[in-house]
Amino acid sequence: MRIETEMKLGFKDVMIRPKRSILKSRSQVSLEREFKFLHSNTVWEGVPIIAANMDTVGTFSMAEVLAKEKLFTAIHKHYSVQEWNDFLATISPEVYDYIAISTGTGKNDSIKLAEIFKNNPLLKFICIDVANGYSEHFVNFVQETRKQYPDKVIIAGNVVTGEMVEELLLAGADIIKVGIGPGSVCTTRIKTGVGYPQLSAIIECADAAHGLGGHIISDGGCSTPGDVAKAFGAGADFVMLGGMLAGHTESGGELIEIQGKQFKQFYGMSSTTAMDKHVGGVAEYRASEGKTVQVPYRGSVAATLKDILGGLRSACTYVGASRLKELTKRTTFIRVSEQENTVYTK
Repeated sequence: MRIETEMKLGFKDVMIRPKRSILKSRSQVSLEREFKFLHSNTVWEGVPIIAANMDTVGTFSMAEVLAKEKLFTAIHKHYSVQEWNDFLATISPEVYDYIAISTGTGKNDSIKLAEIFKNNPLLKFICIDVANGYSEHFVNFVQETRKQYPDKVIIAGNVVTGEMVEELLLAGADIIKVGIGPGSVCTTRIKTGVGYPQLSAIIECADAAHGLGGHIISDGGCSTPGDVAKAFGAGADFVMLGGMLAGHTESGGELIEIQGKQFKQFYGMSSTTAMDKHVGGVAEYRASEGKTVQVPYRGSVAATLKDILGGLRSACTYVGASRLKELTKRTTFIRVSEQENTVYTK
């Protein structure tokens, strides 16, 4: 046993300090980025915000709307091969740049992935997603996937430490998903005691990834546009959103009515709800590590996107960043006192 005494921080522990700016308007800020990835050599351009690969968020409907704004969607892994074929037959070629196929690490997952690519070779992105990215099996699966798909962009996660980021990049991943337990419907930290404050995880993992030419996604913990700005300010290349994109027409989840008001179901992918739906229940050897909540129905996601992107542009103007790429270079975080944090988060 050992104890690390260095302070680790989450989004609520800091604010971004404003700086002098020559920008006259939020309209002068460009949120688009261009990335060339480590192993696949694919060049991608767009707004680096990603809808999470949850079946209540990462839907085909969500992908169509986000792609129009050059935002990305990690499509959840529970669509069938036929559903993929039907979806891809209806979309424009541009959408291919803004979607990823999500997969687990089992034998059947590999077979399904191969079937999807066989019918749709123009797809470019694979998201290998597990709750615990520290297992040897996971690293081996990333290596094998890279051998099988040398020209595809591989996203792999989740982890929260620099050394594991480096190992996964060396194993063949291009982008590492960072975050254990910060999501609003994730209970991993409660059930297991395992986790890492998200802001510090981003800072440390970004440093490790960028040193090798890789990239990271901040996955989880954003509940406001300001949190998205902090994630980018801390060095994240992409920010993945779950709860902020839940509850919309394009989101998954059952639409229900409670006392005359409409809600949509939103749940973690390790929740009892998700496991009952997709694998026939919670296995005897494990516990549920997610919860199910009712999110007020918010209509089309377009208005929410405008709010998120508007807040991010505004953050850039406060520190004088004319491009999103400049935000991390111009970000100075200030620690927030406990009393100030209480007021700030209400």
